[in-house]
Amino acid sequence: MKKKTVLVALGGNAILQPKQAATFENQMQNVVTSCVFLAKLVQNGYQLVITHGNGPQVGNILRQNEEARTVVPPLPLDVLNAESQGFIGYMMQQAMRNELDKLGLDVPVTSLVTRVEVSPLDPAFQEPTKPIGEFYTEEEAKILARDKKWDLMPDAGRGWRRVVPSPKPLNILESDSIHGLLDKGHIVIACGGGGIPVVKGLGGTYTGVEAVIDKDSSGCKLAEQINADMFVILTDVEHVYINYGKEDQQALQTVSIEEMETYVEQGQFSKGSMGPKVEAAVNFAKSGGDSVICALDRADLALERKSGTTVLGGKGKALKNNVS
Repeated sequence: MKKKTVLVALGGNAILQPKQAATFENQMQNVVTSCVFLAKLVQNGYQLVITHGNGPQVGNILRQNEEARTVVPPLPLDVLNAESQGFIGYMMQQAMRNELDKLGLDVPVTSLVTRVEVSPLDPAFQEPTKPIGEFYTEEEAKILARDKKWDLMPDAGRGWRRVVPSPKPLNILESDSIHGLLDKGHIVIACGGGGIPVVKGLGGTYTGVEAVIDKDSSGCKLAEQINADMFVILTDVEHVYINYGKEDQQALQTVSIEEMETYVEQGQFSKGSMGPKVEAAVNFAKSGGDSVICALDRADLALERKSGTTVLGGKGKALKNNVS
């Protein structure tokens, strides 16, 4: 019997907690904790592809770039994305192998540096909105905008930050390689941080660009291209909620595409947090598979519809809301 392929998208907190010191030891321990839960899915018979965030890591590398710029030439953002993919992939690859060994499971784990094609005509390049890196004063921001030609914006009253384009993913360039590894029984770690954004030139060659791709959008695109059975977005809450934070707050359990789109139209989900996750989940469900948004420590239960929010795949008859 063929194993179900599940693409799992890990949130940034799975690697570095808010306000936690960004030491290797802290990040490695967080990854080990995450892999304990992911290994359970393998033990339960699922075949995994794992994607992950890299926001805090790229932000710290950017700061290293700035601090050392008079000694070591700074590197462009696409290269920093590749750098973070490499070291996070290494941590996850090592932690997963160790956890699988504890369970007596001989499953190979491979981490793949992954490029994602975007369009040079994407409107995002005309209106950068994705904040990255450290905070600056308004005076520092003016100097950086003048000297480095950066776009900077105020961020939630905490200072000014650099903003870069966040274009839509068009094509995961390494998807065939990922498919081949899955056929050989590998767990694959890929598309970290949304993937390395590249554009295709007139001669068919690719060039990296200064941009950041939403990791859940890239995860959705990869899940589609490898024909995954399920797309699972792991976060720090057990369910998606409507009327969040209000007296009539309700947890969504199993919903149809149509129902979830209605909630989106009502403005139920914040653009800065749950909104992109819901959008990615709906988009994958439209391709036919089921999408799940759930807490990391309950992922095994969520795949059995005993926890989390499941958006049922396909465009069939809408179900009655399941809320609690």
